[in-house]
Amino acid sequence: MVGPSVDGYGGAMTSSEPAGVPDPGIAEFVARRTAEYNEAARAVRDEAAAAGTLVWDPYDPAWVEDPYAVYAELRRSNPVHRNALGFWVFTRHADCLAILRDRRSSSDGRNVDATTFREVRAVDLPLQQGPEAMLAEMAPFLFRDPPDHTRLRGLVQKAFTPRVVEGLRPRLEEICDGLLDSAFDRGEIDLVADYAYPLPVQIIVEMLGVPAEDHEQFRVWSHALARGLDPDFLLPPEAVQQRLGAILSFVQYFASLIEDRRQKPGDDLLSRLIQAEEQGDMLTQGELLSTCILLLVAGHETTVNLISGGALALLERPDQLTLVRDDPAVIRSGVEEMLRYVCPVQLTGRVALEEMEVGGVTIAAGEFSMLLVASANRDPEAFDDPDAFDVTRTDNNHLGFGFGIHHCLGAPLARLEAQIALPALLRRARRLERTNDELSYKENIVLRGLESLPVRLSA
Repeated sequence: MVGPSVDGYGGAMTSSEPAGVPDPGIAEFVARRTAEYNEAARAVRDEAAAAGTLVWDPYDPAWVEDPYAVYAELRRSNPVHRNALGFWVFTRHADCLAILRDRRSSSDGRNVDATTFREVRAVDLPLQQGPEAMLAEMAPFLFRDPPDHTRLRGLVQKAFTPRVVEGLRPRLEEICDGLLDSAFDRGEIDLVADYAYPLPVQIIVEMLGVPAEDHEQFRVWSHALARGLDPDFLLPPEAVQQRLGAILSFVQYFASLIEDRRQKPGDDLLSRLIQAEEQGDMLTQGELLSTCILLLVAGHETTVNLISGGALALLERPDQLTLVRDDPAVIRSGVEEMLRYVCPVQLTGRVALEEMEVGGVTIAAGEFSMLLVASANRDPEAFDDPDAFDVTRTDNNHLGFGFGIHHCLGAPLARLEAQIALPALLRRARRLERTNDELSYKENIVLRGLESLPVRLSA
């Protein structure tokens, strides 16, 4: 669907090129930057290895294959360090928590000191023209600080209160039943594509008021945008272009839908956001668009990884699977354990607004820190037997939803979706087994999740 877009947040797009057409100049720049970073990263890794330590590098094949083994070694030998690009890396629970809860930590990347840390912002430099510069003004509240973050989050969070979320239970159960009916008709399914994905997507698009006939086209866009949540300086050229194309596609779609809801309000979240704007809360057109896109992507991608990763953890541990299937009292602690153990969000970043002392080092104002929250969730200083998956674990102060003012807005919904989806699957599929021994993960760095999980199921 093509409609009015964000030329001044109100006019129509005039470009005749389809969204996402690669710009050779941008692609060449990003490819060169990626190659340079890879070379520097290898040199730093080799130097650290010679000294008997390890540095975190998202291109390290060992990290891609098994991040948790790398995290364990980092916590042991080099828990706080600068990596090849010069930003701080924190691996311990106490350090990550301290930064997340500190108001001197900013989520807004524009606060990075470009004069001393140009490498992290370098990829942005050739993208400050055309649509990317325009879209930079649409940073969602996830990447903003107070007061903008407070205002925008306050408008949206009313849709995710425990009472509102609990009211979605019958619809969630209905969707799960329908997906499982189809699964049993086939006998074999991909647990990611055929179960973990459709449930949260269906819920969030219904909440936003997206017409049913438009649901499927969101799949490609949201996949590209989820990959694009990785930091710019870690993305390959094609991912940068695909992200831009996905954003433009979403902008075009939601601009048209917003205009429709202005004329004919409905009983949906988008209509309420528009009405809140008109009642004086001052949501701009760009803020409306970025909020819709954020809710759609963040509202399903992490939950897909939670449900599929949780299912895998249970399939690998029959005793834990039996507990979740047969004891309804276990599912709440079980989902919290999945959030800790699977950790769909592997890392997050913060910028110091002023000098900070954390983990024995001084972070200067404007310096960027990468918080490896998945490592923090396996820290033996914070959890007993952290590499054990125990669905009855109760002392579980995990960082799976972050912490502080940016604690995940949709946490109540994600929890409920997993609490319904997994027991429903296990109760109906008394026999559930993988059909492929090989595991494949998406290329995403921030949002780690299975690409597929083929299973055979029967009653």
